[in-house]
Amino acid sequence: MSLFHLAINVTSLNEARAFYGDLLGAEEGRSSDTWVDYDFFGHQLTVHLGEPFKAQNTGRVDGKKVPIPHFGVVLEMPAWRKMAEHLTNAGVDFILAPSRRFEDQPGDQNTMFFLDPCGNPIEIKGVASMGEVFAS
Repeated sequence: MSLFHLAINVTSLNEARAFYGDLLGAEEGRSSDTWVDYDFFGHQLTVHLGEPFKAQNTGRVDGKKVPIPHFGVVLEMPAWRKMAEHLTNAGVDFILAPSRRFEDQPGDQNTMFFLDPCGNPIEIKGVASMGEVFAS
């Protein structure tokens, strides 16, 4: 199994720790005074102090514009539902609220889009089984 590594910029390590660690539940790994590693759903996410990429709402999901670039994770549905409920209860301001797409079609999935406190767009998808991720 290979792990994905992504390094992004954030404007505040304290805000990043509250968001990625406390809200999303990512376990913190190594860190310095300018960066923090996280176990982001089994992958390595590193946040560095700096200016985040500029995202533009050029993507389309079910006719709604979503920010590009963005990153995220694919979860199985029970974990996705739990995360959607947790984020909703925490008052997250969704770009695209938790919803279903491709219903009863190949690639049937749930999705939600939101921003971290530094403006980095995140998408979390939910699927019935990981074997459906690349269905077409």
